Amino acid sequence: MANIKSQKKRIITNEKARLANASAKSEMRTAIKNVKLAVEEKNLEAATTRLNKAVSLVDKAVTAGRLTKNTAARKKSNLNKLVDTIR
Repeated sequence: MANIKSQKKRIITNEKARLANASAKSEMRTAIKNVKLAVEEKNLEAATTRLNKAVSLVDKAVTAGRLTKNTAARKKSNLNKLVDTIR
């Protein structure tokens, strides 16, 4: 455990950030999974609405620095290709 006051504060803020990042990543992964489930059910309407939500969350992850730009582009491209298979 740290003895310096500022380092104790950093430990606390780092933990808060870690939990926020984990929550946001989990929400993003769940949205991606929901798109895949809608595609499996061949439900185009649900797939497109879920795709919009997932793309939004991926873009937010890039803005927040949780994902790199290329990783986000790859995820969005793969999801779009998946939804296009039922169009």
